[in-house]
Amino acid sequence: MDFTSIHNFYEHLVIDYLQAEVIPSHEDQSTDFFLDVACYALSKLPSRYMRHEIDMAFYLESKERAEMMAEVKKHVDEAVQYITQNFNKNERYEP
Repeated sequence: MDFTSIHNFYEHLVIDYLQAEVIPSHEDQSTDFFLDVACYALSKLPSRYMRHEIDMAFYLESKERAEMMAEVKKHVDEAVQYITQNFNKNERYEP
């Protein structure tokens, strides 16, 4: 039995936000930095599992989507600050 089609919808939202808004303004950071930011932010967000993204896009109301994006922005921005302050010491991340 194959369960690989199951995904947390928030993963897509976090990655999209990182790529569009965060990575361009933090070009001096490494891939590891952004992976840690994504993991930290996702751990603060609720799970919203799906099998097909098209189903989520079809059934999700625009108000709910806007609320989800606001939460993603909040938690990703907090994650950037937290990771920068706590884990970027001693040059843990090499660009």
